[in-house]
Amino acid sequence: MEHKPVEKLRSVAEVHEFKQGFLSRRERLERWAEVLERQPKRRLRSLGEIEFVPKDKRPELRSDESPITVAFEDPVLRSAGLKGDTLGDAMEFFELSEGASHRLLCSCMNGWSMEAGTTARKVHRIANPDHRLMMMTTAGLLMAAPAVFYLLS
Repeated sequence: MEHKPVEKLRSVAEVHEFKQGFLSRRERLERWAEVLERQPKRRLRSLGEIEFVPKDKRPELRSDESPITVAFEDPVLRSAGLKGDTLGDAMEFFELSEGASHRLLCSCMNGWSMEAGTTARKVHRIANPDHRLMMMTTAGLLMAAPAVFYLLS
């Protein structure tokens, strides 16, 4: 292997410099979304019906060409600590809840294949949740609760 200065490499390739160090959860998710957005029409495979897999086996779930595989292909995410392309690796590294990972990656929510661009938008929403929408939804549910109780009694 021949070593060349970064300046010389820039003349023959697109060079992305990565400052080794800690990435916040939001930064890891945003990087994942960015990597997915590079090929927005790329067809990806979902994970097959996560909810029917025994809970202790779920972390081992994987699929070739899944959104997690795309993340694992990225040297920045690997160097930041992404260990593999399994559901457990993604949940741990991106700090995804079971619900969020199910909505993002499961075949019952996305079909058996999905576009990378669509998945990137979902990852952006996980990274940047709209708290106003959640507050309005919660307020709406609280306001509707008495009517539901009245109708059910």
